[in-house]
Amino acid sequence: MTTRTFLITGVSSGLGRAFAQGALDAGHTVVGTVRREADLAAFEALAPGRAHARRLDVTDDEAVPVVVQEVERAVGPIDVLIANAGYGHEGVFEESPIAELRAQFDANVFGVASTVQAVLPSMRERRRGHIFAVSSMGGLMTVPGLAYYCSSKYAVVGLLETVAKEVAGFGVHVTILEPGSFRTDWAGRSMVRTERSVKDYDALFEPIRAARQAASGHQLGDPAQAAQAVLAVIEAEQPPVHLVLGSDALRLVEAGRAAVEADLREWEPLSRSTDFPDGHQLGPNRS
Repeated sequence: MTTRTFLITGVSSGLGRAFAQGALDAGHTVVGTVRREADLAAFEALAPGRAHARRLDVTDDEAVPVVVQEVERAVGPIDVLIANAGYGHEGVFEESPIAELRAQFDANVFGVASTVQAVLPSMRERRRGHIFAVSSMGGLMTVPGLAYYCSSKYAVVGLLETVAKEVAGFGVHVTILEPGSFRTDWAGRSMVRTERSVKDYDALFEPIRAARQAASGHQLGDPAQAAQAVLAVIEAEQPPVHLVLGSDALRLVEAGRAAVEADLREWEPLSRSTDFPDGHQLGPNRS
């Protein structure tokens, strides 16, 4: 196994911490970002000399490239990025302030974009590297009450799918992680919840919220196994662009994709009816 240098954002807890721990246990060097000063020493104590902590808010567009450049000078070239930092928002769309949507995208989308953009020049120049971004099964299907979260994760999927095509010729791999429910605190203290205000949504949403809260701490997914899955993908000769994690995610994503496929087939004649007869048919890599 080749030892690598990882940069993982958001390693204080949850999947980010599991990814970091798995990489450290496998003998890699990990630079992990945290938001609180108090978390710096705790992370570095996981593997003195190989665990390096940096304080970073990924929504600070100016700070992200500065930290990445400093890491590459002080620790070494970044071989693997896992853009993990982000959070969940729960709330019925009509009830949720637009300011909360902006904040959700700032962390989950723009934070990912700025981190990926910061590591790309070095990877491209060296003609090697692997970029991971943590989306969600909610980036390939939707759940009532998670409109802001799912839309941010759909954006991550669209962003990274495109980047994967742009950098494929440079020896840089891109993998989008789409986890299901994992035994982290995502549905607990890590989630922002909008207050309920419209009773018409009670029958639909209240059972979903109650079930999510009841399942918190008992989720199906094992974060340590997710970390092992990531390590396996890094060693793969042809790694996937999409990696769904968890059997619940597989089931729900397959159902969501099947619903899209059903619409495509049912409405295919109407879709085709909008073409000019002499129009130019575009290929998959052109717009």
